[in-house]
Amino acid sequence: MIDRRALIARGAMTMAAATFAPRTAMAAATSAKGRIDDWIVINALGGLADPNSASGADVEQFTPRVLAEAAASGLTAVNVTLGYVSGPAEPFEFSVREIAQTDAAIRANSGRLAKILTAADIRKAKADGKVGVIYGFQNGAMMGSDASRVDIFAGLGVRVFQLTYNPANQLGDGSMAPENRGLTPFGREVVERLNAAKVMVDLSHSGERTCLEAARLSRVPISINHTGCRAVTDLPRNKTDAELRLVAEKGGFVGIYFMPFLNASGHATAQDVVRHIDHAVNLCGEDHVGIGTDGTVTQIDDLQHYQSVLAKEIAERRAAGISAAGERPDTYPFVTDLRGPDQFRELARLLAAKGYSSTRIEKIMGLNFLRHAQTVWGG
Repeated sequence: MIDRRALIARGAMTMAAATFAPRTAMAAATSAKGRIDDWIVINALGGLADPNSASGADVEQFTPRVLAEAAASGLTAVNVTLGYVSGPAEPFEFSVREIAQTDAAIRANSGRLAKILTAADIRKAKADGKVGVIYGFQNGAMMGSDASRVDIFAGLGVRVFQLTYNPANQLGDGSMAPENRGLTPFGREVVERLNAAKVMVDLSHSGERTCLEAARLSRVPISINHTGCRAVTDLPRNKTDAELRLVAEKGGFVGIYFMPFLNASGHATAQDVVRHIDHAVNLCGEDHVGIGTDGTVTQIDDLQHYQSVLAKEIAERRAAGISAAGERPDTYPFVTDLRGPDQFRELARLLAAKGYSSTRIEKIMGLNFLRHAQTVWGG
């Protein structure tokens, strides 16, 4: 947790030091926090839903609270997960249906939301005071054995395509597949098709070989939209330095998540998020790192109640074979001190306090993803 009590206890020392470098850090923190409303803030993987609702992340959860808090947070655009991830549903049919439902929900809230197809649409959403919704997949299972389905989904507005979830699928091995076999021949065909269709190739959740092979194969820079750094916390859902470095060298994008995998204890804090961002920036450069929280802006209100149902959620994920190492009944799938509508401002403040310039923070909060989107999608 952020040790604010320790700062208070050192009050006299802080006051004395404030005439030197800390004054600059505090001024930068205040400035960064205040500028969020003026910046383009992009969550490379997140959600627009009310986690307090029994229906969870259904598209019907574009409720007044969700929309108001997303706007209040300073969020410009978010990549939301649509389509099949796991379960008994037929992947292709399920994915098409969710896209149609989300289209209808955005039309019903057209004064607050905008469907994003190009980088220019993100800029327009900012200018219009709307939250941009980027359609993304987190599993390529809906491809079946037909790579031409890429064109169908691109035509429906899908702009981010994550090749695998945690297990293996017909495209390649996920992060929890023990064989680490890399891309399949069909996976290679899909990557080439995604390049041609100007759809972002996302290697979050992938196994190391799958990520490295896709990054080398792709004619267009790829992304890892929500991950951590394995050199900081050694868990399979985090990416190795080799993966992070190659993605950056190829001109791509890395988003750091707000997830339990950022700390070996499973109890990640805001300072863990900063540590992983800092490692990624030092390794990849400040032009290739951003955020992909893997969470919503609207927070869970009753953590005690949520704790009572968390064990069931983890058991269901394990039974479905989609759980990742580091998920346990006592670990929240979010960072408790970096959530709610102020999460982006708080992260900007923490990065400024670490000495990051406003220019660097603005890149991390959204401009780096926007640059990557411009490269992949065009104007």
